[in-house]
Amino acid sequence: MSTASTRWVSGPVLRARPEGAFVLREAVSVGEEGLLGEVIRLREDEIVVQVYEDTSGLRPGTQILGTGRPLAVALGPGLLGKVFDGLLRPAWESADPYVQPGYQEAAGQRFPFTPVVRVGQQLDAGTPFATVQPPEGPGQRCLVPPDVSGEVISVAEAGEFLEDETVLRLRDSSGSIHEVAMRHIWPVRAARPAAERLPSDEPLLTGQRILDCMFPLARGGKAAIPGGFGTGKTVLLETLAKWCDSDVIVYVGCGERGNEIAGLLEEFGQLEDPRTGRLLMERAVIIANTSNMPVAAREASIYTGVTVAEYFRDQGMHVALMADSTSRWAEALREVSGRLGELPGEGGYPAYLSSRLAEFYERAARVRTLGGETGSVTLMGAVSPPSGDFSEPVTTHTRRYVRSLWVLDAARAHARFFPAIHPLQSYSVDATAMSGWWQAQGCVRWEELRRRFLELLEQQARLERMARIIGKDAMPPRQRFVLLCADMVNEAFLRQSAYSPVDRHASPAKQAAMMLLLGRFLELAEEAIQAGVAPESLAEAPVYRRLLRMGEEIGEDEGERFSALGEQMEKTMGQLLEKAASGTDDAERQPVAET
Repeated sequence: MSTASTRWVSGPVLRARPEGAFVLREAVSVGEEGLLGEVIRLREDEIVVQVYEDTSGLRPGTQILGTGRPLAVALGPGLLGKVFDGLLRPAWESADPYVQPGYQEAAGQRFPFTPVVRVGQQLDAGTPFATVQPPEGPGQRCLVPPDVSGEVISVAEAGEFLEDETVLRLRDSSGSIHEVAMRHIWPVRAARPAAERLPSDEPLLTGQRILDCMFPLARGGKAAIPGGFGTGKTVLLETLAKWCDSDVIVYVGCGERGNEIAGLLEEFGQLEDPRTGRLLMERAVIIANTSNMPVAAREASIYTGVTVAEYFRDQGMHVALMADSTSRWAEALREVSGRLGELPGEGGYPAYLSSRLAEFYERAARVRTLGGETGSVTLMGAVSPPSGDFSEPVTTHTRRYVRSLWVLDAARAHARFFPAIHPLQSYSVDATAMSGWWQAQGCVRWEELRRRFLELLEQQARLERMARIIGKDAMPPRQRFVLLCADMVNEAFLRQSAYSPVDRHASPAKQAAMMLLLGRFLELAEEAIQAGVAPESLAEAPVYRRLLRMGEEIGEDEGERFSALGEQMEKTMGQLLEKAASGTDDAERQPVAET
């Protein structure tokens, strides 16, 4: 075992004189408390160590012990429903609110083990060899580690075992014996292997209309959510965690305020899972690295989270990972880089910021696993640009590696518009590939209507500047009509009420029905305007107000009410056209009575 003697300490960075050979990225144990660290630089007569725990009290002469292996975490059936720190150590399981320095996790809990292999069977890397059904949460599979394969020479009978207890023995082609437990160790900076990367032609459904219909995210894709302070990044990520169509949720709170994490834990502990009727926390993993925890651990927490996500992906599950926020992670990189004396790049960030972001986002994928299943990891990262400046380095580099960008707008957030996503600054590269999926859901005009809605919103942005100068009433009828239709798209479709049990989540069927109904309204309104109907007559029609409120008034299983509303809309528009033909609309502009 290699050792080193500390000769310089600066916050989380140590410099030490080695006595033996160390390897880059090797995990080390520092001091009597065994603080966890990692070798990040090697010289002929010096190693530089990044420590992931509080270094208060360390001094020159402190001993450093090498472990001979990279920084790694234990992956097994005991992860779901738990809260961990950035190094995947159980947090808040005792009266002490903090993880103690040098904490080493004890033996895992017991789980009911049911083997699915037999003696003499040849197992490849990543093959499931048993099933585990925890007392709470979904059933899981025990996997042969990705770097192990061989012939089964013994397997435990069904029963309860500790996570780290040997339940399987394999003999590889060289004759070596490998002992396998229900959990195994995997380095956090190494992506877990898969048999094949697969293209994605279906969206990760979120229940938010502006995302699913306007800026969809492919399953196994990657999205960024940039927004200034107070625009609702954390609230949006929590909403996506509650409602997105995934088997497992991994939420990484990286450098966020402690009260936000506390609120998240309280909500997750009470929220009912719409899939199972049980608690949502049972299929979630929370990695909490709050702003008062050691700054270097923020850098590790992102890799820890995506490694956990890949582990569940390899079981054939679809995993959604929310990282809040990657800006705090980048700030940790900047602080450690400054202590190392590296030449700063743009904004003071290290020159390798772009490559580190690429390493993280490229681990999102829809794959065929080594065991032959199909699984995915979908990444959603919040970005917190200082003063809402989207030209700063973290936002700029992130945009290069994501396929969906959901820009949060301060003006919309202050107007209590949720989700406060700016429809003209956001985009989705995967939108075109989702057209076939939406057509299969019954929305055959999805691509056409999506384009129409965006065109209306773009025209509204131009006309509103004119309206502020001359007033909306002085504008020509055609321009007032555009503003009316754009308001309809915004209020009836893009805005959702998180407080409404009916509107806080919209299924694909409901979204398709609303989209088609609005598309038909735009067509009929266009005919009415061409016939001479005043835009104000459209706005005064009671059916217009019903369309505005349909998201909150019509539930998921009430498709017949959408049909009835469509019939009422057709009748109302017909009445308006009749009045226009008789020449009474412009003179009287009386609202059309509904029957």
